[in-house]
Amino acid sequence: MANNNNNSNNNGKMSREEAGRMGGNATSRNHDKEFYQDIGEKGGEATSSSHDKEFYQDIGEKGGEATSRSHDKEFYQDIGEKGGEATSSSHDKEFYQDIGEKGGEATSRSHDKEFYQEIGRKGGNRNSGS
Repeated sequence: MANNNNNSNNNGKMSREEAGRMGGNATSRNHDKEFYQDIGEKGGEATSSSHDKEFYQDIGEKGGEATSRSHDKEFYQDIGEKGGEATSSSHDKEFYQDIGEKGGEATSRSHDKEFYQEIGRKGGNRNSGS
């Protein structure tokens, strides 16, 4: 007979699941928000010291894939709008000029003259109503 790890099959002993739940509940009653922030910070520091950039890229990619499976276009539009509003409320004109300049420099390094001619043509056609 299989052991289901519940009280009736453990000779009156508590299952690991139940012990964990009770321990977690006791811990949450005895500690405040700062306790959890502190252990979270320590865990984050330990993780960052033992993992490289590729580890974080991999878990980020997995999280992004999982999120994209469970959310629709409107979700991304909504969070993009909220992020844009938060950014615009905390940054000034110079911030946007700086990131625009950096983006322009990065684009110019990775694209040639034909790229700019093509986007110029597309912009011209759009503005002329074609």
